[in-house]
Amino acid sequence: MIPIVIDPNATSLALVGRAAAARRRLELLLAGGADAIRVFSDAPSPELAELAAGRLRRRLPRPGELASFRLLWIADLPLAEARPLVAAARAAGALVNLEDVAPACDFHNPSVVRRGDLLLTVSTGGKSPGLAARLRAQLAQSFGPEWALRLERLGARRNAWRRRQRPLAELARLTDALIDRQGWLPPAAARDAAPRTSP
Repeated sequence: MIPIVIDPNATSLALVGRAAAARRRLELLLAGGADAIRVFSDAPSPELAELAAGRLRRRLPRPGELASFRLLWIADLPLAEARPLVAAARAAGALVNLEDVAPACDFHNPSVVRRGDLLLTVSTGGKSPGLAARLRAQLAQSFGPEWALRLERLGARRNAWRRRQRPLAELARLTDALIDRQGWLPPAAARDAAPRTSP
């Protein structure tokens, strides 16, 4: 697996589905800023229709239409209906995620903790969603809502430091020093000196 973070404003996205799984996926995508996503559903649940609002097309996408999307999520469709969409999207060059069908997934969505622009993710490559959920819960407990403001503060300071054309290594040292002064994480020196544990 190669983890990447997608800017939803820099590419075209679509979701196909009908019920609870599609609604959950849409909630996560909207939380990530995918406001321009197209949602296709020939029989949307009331909850999906309400959440999708003006993004909803009350039909399944046509094969030729799939060429305009780079990422496609499919949920709540029987395999007999989903597989032709997967094939058409892949033929058009799109990456596809067919929920809970690993061979039909070109990418997976990790478990996510969002704290403003801070994004913490966990993925097991589909091997253990239960472990991913447990780790996500631990991250959510360790990194509370205050981290959104901490990141904003760090970002503002970094912008100020960069006005003097500092090298990246110096920016990293300044960042570590600020985090250490605030006590937000274990001190960098203690972390680097900690003994390594074997797997």
